Amino acid sequence: MAEDTVDLVRLRLEHGLFNRLLALGRQQEPEPFMREALALIVEVTEAQQGYIELHDDQHRDTPSWSLAHGFTSEQVETVRGTISRGIIGEAIARGKTVVTQSALLDERFSELPSVQVGRIEAVLCAPIGADGPRGVVYLQKPAQGSGFSDADRAIAETFAWHLATLTDRVLARHRESRGTDPTAAVREQLRASEVVGRSAALAAVLQQAALVAPLDVHVLLTGETGTGKSQLARIIHDNGRRAHGPFVTLNCAALPETLVESELFGALQGAHSTAFRKIDGKVASAEGGTLFLDEIGEMAPGAQGKLLHLLQAKEYLPLGGSSKPVRADVRVIAATNLDLKEAVKEHRFREDLFYRLQVLPIRVPSLAERREDIAALAAFFRTQACSRHGLARLDFSPNAVHALESAEWPGNVRQLEHTIEAAIIRAAGTGARQIDPSHLFPDSVRTPESENAATFQEATRQFQARLVQATLEANNWNVVETAKSLDITRSHVYNLIRAFGLKRTSRG
Repeated sequence: MAEDTVDLVRLRLEHGLFNRLLALGRQQEPEPFMREALALIVEVTEAQQGYIELHDDQHRDTPSWSLAHGFTSEQVETVRGTISRGIIGEAIARGKTVVTQSALLDERFSELPSVQVGRIEAVLCAPIGADGPRGVVYLQKPAQGSGFSDADRAIAETFAWHLATLTDRVLARHRESRGTDPTAAVREQLRASEVVGRSAALAAVLQQAALVAPLDVHVLLTGETGTGKSQLARIIHDNGRRAHGPFVTLNCAALPETLVESELFGALQGAHSTAFRKIDGKVASAEGGTLFLDEIGEMAPGAQGKLLHLLQAKEYLPLGGSSKPVRADVRVIAATNLDLKEAVKEHRFREDLFYRLQVLPIRVPSLAERREDIAALAAFFRTQACSRHGLARLDFSPNAVHALESAEWPGNVRQLEHTIEAAIIRAAGTGARQIDPSHLFPDSVRTPESENAATFQEATRQFQARLVQATLEANNWNVVETAKSLDITRSHVYNLIRAFGLKRTSRG
């Protein structure tokens, strides 16, 4: 790409960033926009990761509110911990931007264990607030990058200056949300920064995870496909005694019956036709940590018996092994979207294994049970997809948000994520300025030729519109009574009214 073209692209990105910053001051809900702005400044400065933290006047030692982009939960803890005593601590203490092209070679920071372990190179850290900084904007580049330029520094300082005017509002809303956000209390206990949502249903499942995480017991996760059982299993592991041990996954439905036992318990050379050498199984790989068995309901009968023995005796025999068992120190978390009680009745799943796993079951709610989280999840997936595909950030139109909130999601969170990613690609491919319902649900767009050929999705929406309209009219447009009649929340009724453009046609 020619140099002038690169400069033009960068100029456009900077222009988009500054327009976004100007819009921040007019928003009643600044946090989502700060998340998007952070993603954009990471893109503009060609950083790999970004982090913002804000401090209350009364609590300057620990961040009251923080936001990360591109960091894992473990990396965020490192940034907050060891590095905060050096790079971030210096930026706050001096009230000046800290720039280093290599923290590893910078005598100010090279002795920090996190810098050495993480091999941290280029860092730019700008204070938020001039007279007694209230926080920082922290940017980090990979080792192979070109470092931060003077232009990057100017952009970061401008970004931090704009954020300073929003600090009090963000912190005030954060304090307020801690009183109304059902997940706030449990988030104080759990390391679960990647979990998006504030619904009561999500709070309930996080509370159960917080209860079982420190207990070294086996756990069964149930729920529909795509609800996030794998993510919850990881959260339980990360917050338990085995957090520093391995987290090993085996999808029981992805392997033929003849290989499940070998994959799970390992096999000695010659134990079966494909064992050309000794094979270490997943149980051995998970030693001292957690073994996550996804789709446990699909496990072959023979393997079920051996798994039961593992859970009871904490030992197993590799295929082709002698009579001397191998001791195992693993925690098992299993997940299924099947009704295991029904599977037991039909003799497809061992009853004794079911009760061994059923000690502390956790049911993960469907997306239909946490519709108030859809907008936040959509925004999160939108930011991820734009970053992954190198696309400029696109906003959702109001109608698109309403369409997302009113749609049926049989595939739950996973289906929502894939829908958002596809919509972004469609919108970017057509040069659209925002994401519209047509990008989200192209099969629902009606043409004269297909006027009578509604898709299942469209037919469902039409039925919902008629049902909600009729129920509203029957209750004289009393939203509270309508919500009770339909067994949904009031907020969802309002979303459906907006999404379908419903109008009052009678006064009762």
